[in-house]
Amino acid sequence: QVQLVESGGGSVQSGASLRLSCAASGFAYDDYCMGWFRLAPGKERELVSAISKRGNTIYADSVRGRFTISRDNAKNTLHLQMNNLSPEDTAMYYCARGFDHICYYDSKRYNFWGQGTQVAVSS
Repeated sequence: QVQLVESGGGSVQSGASLRLSCAASGFAYDDYCMGWFRLAPGKERELVSAISKRGNTIYADSVRGRFTISRDNAKNTLHLQMNNLSPEDTAMYYCARGFDHICYYDSKRYNFWGQGTQVAVSS
C-alpha cells in the first residue's frame, strides 16, 4: 500500500534552516507529482511546493526564493529545503502524492498523505 513518511521537522529560531524529507513506498514513485502542504492553526491547508516527475516545480508565493523542493526518483524520496524560516512558516508539514504526474495547487488533486512533521519557528 502507499506509504508516505515525513521526517526532519523541529523547533528553530527565525532565520534558521530545516530540511524535510519524505520516504515513499508502495507505488511507482517516478510516475507521480509529489508535493508538500502545510496546515497552521486557524488557517486552511495550503500547497507549499510540488514537483512533477520531470522536475517541474510550483511554489506558494510566500515561500518562493526561500524553499526548494527536490526529488530523488532512485531512492523514492522527496525533500524540502527551507531557508530563512520565519514564525509564519510554523505549521504541520505534509507530504502528498498527486493523482498523476501533473502538479496542481489544489489539495483535492492529491490522494495520499503522510502523517506530517511539525515545524515551529520562534522569533
